[in-house]
Amino acid sequence: MLTRLKQKIQQMLTAEAKAAHKIGLTPNITSILGIASAFLSALAYAEGASYILLATVLLLLSGFCDALDGILARIYQEATAFGGFLDSLLDRYADAFVYVGIIVGGLCDSLWGLVALISSLLVSYTRARAEVAGLKMESVGLAERAERIIILIIASLAAIFWLPALNIAVILVAILSNLTVAQRALYAYKKLKNEKLT
Repeated sequence: MLTRLKQKIQQMLTAEAKAAHKIGLTPNITSILGIASAFLSALAYAEGASYILLATVLLLLSGFCDALDGILARIYQEATAFGGFLDSLLDRYADAFVYVGIIVGGLCDSLWGLVALISSLLVSYTRARAEVAGLKMESVGLAERAERIIILIIASLAAIFWLPALNIAVILVAILSNLTVAQRALYAYKKLKNEKLT
């Protein structure tokens, strides 16, 4: 849904990418910094309401690194198949860390947290599985990763003043992620239903 906006943001971050390259950051190192930030964000969430601001800042940093690694790869022609694989893998870990941190910190209903975690992973799985079949899934569905992170960041900031905001956001992510999985499954059905396996 936010794919076009993401492309514009990536264009705006070109100067930051060049500065990162000058200090020796590679796409893979940037991806690792992103997962480390997500893990620290999860630890902050797990500490509960007192650390929500820190958790939010670290989640923002993780998202920034996630955008920056792709820009670095494109600008300096360092994009590799393994780099794409690693980036996608680390994104899944980052998502899982954050949801687990929110659940452990008691910042959301545990059941809704698990639903949000599982359905978020399934959104990514549907894309990966469709691409194996030769079908592009980028921008299909309401809640891709960027949308889910934005919802959590906004809700986390709101939760500093009104704690239930984060629980509401997790419920919203759970619902939208499942809708996205359904949208992608329907899209795949329409595109692939007449194709035979060889």
